[in-house]
Amino acid sequence: MGKIILTGDRPTGKLHLGHYVGSIKKRLEMQDNNDFEKMYVMIADSQALTDNFDNPEKIRESIKEIILDYLSVGINPEKVTIFIQSMIPELTEYTFYFLNLVTLSRLERNPTVKNELSQKDFNNTIPVGFLCYPVSQAADITLFKATDIPVGVDQLPMLEQTNEIVRKFNSLYGDTLVECKGILPDNETSFRLPGIDGKNKMSKSLGNCIYLSDDEKTLRDKVMKMYTDPNHININDPGKVEGNVVFTYLDVFAKDEDFEKYLPEFANLDELKRAYGKGGVGDVKIKKFLFIILNELLTPIRERRKVLEQDMESVYNILKEGTKEARIVAKKNMQQFKQALRINYFE
Repeated sequence: MGKIILTGDRPTGKLHLGHYVGSIKKRLEMQDNNDFEKMYVMIADSQALTDNFDNPEKIRESIKEIILDYLSVGINPEKVTIFIQSMIPELTEYTFYFLNLVTLSRLERNPTVKNELSQKDFNNTIPVGFLCYPVSQAADITLFKATDIPVGVDQLPMLEQTNEIVRKFNSLYGDTLVECKGILPDNETSFRLPGIDGKNKMSKSLGNCIYLSDDEKTLRDKVMKMYTDPNHININDPGKVEGNVVFTYLDVFAKDEDFEKYLPEFANLDELKRAYGKGGVGDVKIKKFLFIILNELLTPIRERRKVLEQDMESVYNILKEGTKEARIVAKKNMQQFKQALRINYFE
């Protein structure tokens, strides 16, 4: 069996730069190098509903935003199968059986779950579905026999838990399920891109994001508000690079050719950092430079999105056809799963 790639996003709003550098950029690279048997991108609406069950309209609207983001950024439906999680009922069935292979204490120890629970402040009202979403992710991955998962570093505990479930199942019922590995961004700074406030990673719920669909004015305003060095009051004051969000973004997005085009007085980022550290470079200057780089990245994405928005019927047809194709694979693999579990009673 060749390499099978599966990845996706929870539809709780538009996608942002953290999604782009954390996973989407790697998806585009993998999509274009053709080194795979199959590639799936899933819109994980069932998982999104675990902590938004009282607001399904938010999920419905976000599905539209995410498919537009996918297509605008360059995800190619001729190479990639894009589908909606809840439209594959076999995923729910897989999840149900997997729940028998995981203990409550193991779920509670999952670092990603612990972190998200602390952010959401559920106290004693944790929805069972939310606590169990690592099991749901394991179902997503194993039902499609995915081997390679482009993820951000915060999702590695989920893959570890998936492989634990795979090993447990195979030890009980024979080698049926496939283990997977995470594919991380090449640039370590991309692992946890901070929000513009410098206090947390970029997060829709924290309101500190730069969205892929932000217009030019919104992008400029956000960049100019970015956290830098609070002690760098005057241009000639020595500035601190570490913890300075503008430089963190430049680490991720700036290339040497950007300096040649837009900031020729510096040869590269290292030279700019040294100059800022000595004093003599203002925050406005580096923010304007970052804005130009980010705007150059987002402009073609915005333009493609405007075109796509004029024909939403075709956009939804891409989702519909991708989901139909994914369902065929899911049914086939579900039969093998039930055979291994000895619950194919009438066959």
